[in-house]
Order: sequence, then C-alpha cells, then structure tokens
Amino acid sequence: MSPESGPGPVPGSTPGREPAPVPYRLIATDLDGTLLRSDQTVSPRTRDALTSAAARGAAHIVVTGRAVPWTKHILDDLGYDGLAVCGQGAQVYDAGAHRLLTSMTLDRQLAQVALAKIEAETGPLAVAASRDGLDGEVVVGPGFRVLEGPLPVVKCTDPGELWAEPLSKLYLQHPVLRDDELAEAARTAAGGLVSITMSGEDIVELLPLGLSKAKGLSMAARRLGVSAQETIAFGDMPNDIPMLGWASRGVAMANAHPELHAAADEVTLSNDADGIAVVLERLFAV
Repeated sequence: MSPESGPGPVPGSTPGREPAPVPYRLIATDLDGTLLRSDQTVSPRTRDALTSAAARGAAHIVVTGRAVPWTKHILDDLGYDGLAVCGQGAQVYDAGAHRLLTSMTLDRQLAQVALAKIEAETGPLAVAASRDGLDGEVVVGPGFRVLEGPLPVVKCTDPGELWAEPLSKLYLQHPVLRDDELAEAARTAAGGLVSITMSGEDIVELLPLGLSKAKGLSMAARRLGVSAQETIAFGDMPNDIPMLGWASRGVAMANAHPELHAAADEVTLSNDADGIAVVLERLFAV
C-alpha cells in the first residue's frame, strides 16, 4: 500500500509482451467513511485490490482531513510507508520516514477575526484547535463536544490556550445549528478570510484561505510525477469535493453526504461493503 512502490508485472501476463496500460496511475482515498470501515479497519478485500492495482503500476495515496498526529498510527498499522496528505491538504507526510515534508499553518490573528465575524452571526461557538507539527495536540475549549473514540485531545478551561501555538486548523461547533447550517453561516460571514469545510458529524473546520484536499493532493502528486488526469479519487464528505473534482474520476461511497453524490462521477458501495475494492476490481481487472 505504498504510494511510492514501483510498477510491477501484470499477474498472468505473457513474457515478452508489454503489460496492458493501467487506467489510473494514482488511487487517492479518504480515510474515515471511505478506506476505513466503521470498525476503523481496512477489509482484506480492499487491501487485496490495492495490492493488485499496485502490481499493475498504480500507486495508492491516503488523503485525509485528520492532521498527522491523528493519522500516523493508522498508517503504521496498515504498513503504509509512502506519502500521505493530511490536515485537509495542509500537510504532506512521509509515512515511511515519519517526516513532515510540507505544512501550511492558519494565521492565528486572521482566524480570530474570522471567528469573531462568525460568532456575530451565529452566537457563541465551541472551538477546538489542531496544533501544527508531527505531534501537534488538539486542544479542546469549553463546551466542545468530543467525539467518541481513541483520538487524544487536551481539554482547556482558558480559551486563550487555543491560540498559544501555531495551528493547522480550528474545529467549530454550535449548540443548535446543524453542521450544514453552521458551515454555510461561517462561509457567509468569513468566507473571504478563511476556508470552511465539513468533514464529518460535528466537524466544521476553519482552514487557511484556499486550502483543500485538492491542493495537498496536487502537491503530493507532483512529487510522485503523476497528473490529475492519471488519478482516481474516493471520498464520502463535502471536504472531499475539491479532491474528486481535481482527479480525472471521482467516486463517492454509498454512505457519502448528498453533496458528494451530486459531485461524483460514480457512486460505489459503502465503506463497510468494500466500495473501493468493487471499483478497482472492475477498472484494473483484478
């Protein structure tokens, strides 16, 4: 499952003949709700499909909204040792070397102005901050609802602690507004200062202006010598829309947000029903 694995022979090919060209040289997958099943594992069928596609010369790259500290343990468990795009495109991470290659931070002064503009329209928000770096903590402010799971957070009672160190992004929550409503209100109030996206339940994010998964994926693809026309991308949430739009073919999971269904070229089965494998087996004849 390494994005930098070199092309291999086509299984069953006749010696002396050129192997059939692969339909895509790069397979970009989101993690949560896409590559990972609900139990946070990758199915054997999906692993086999990615391995077979790699044997045909197609690289796999993970593109996730999670920052590196919330991603690296998953990649290690998968035996994934190539590049990964993390933090909604802010970070390009070398999983094999455990090294952060690029990182874009959120201007904290600008973010405070944006947050004030949003709260002027929505009322008080609960806020968490994702700090920059390989070991950057997620600091959770007063009233923020922490999602269940193993991902570590640091709780603080002083909102000033949210701004104490360089940040990759902010998480916003509202006591009443739905995620879609909060994201739209935030874009209306501060869309000229920052980017706003929604990547899951209770996960509305405030990002550096212009940042998206497409931006991070394009940076990683250049390092790998692959173009958008040679890329297929899989996702499940609105934050995946730019990535699916950048790639030559965009595939939404059956469990995806309606906005992603509308933007995708194809809808496959869910993350719990081997949706990625179904598409790869068809396209790569594996």
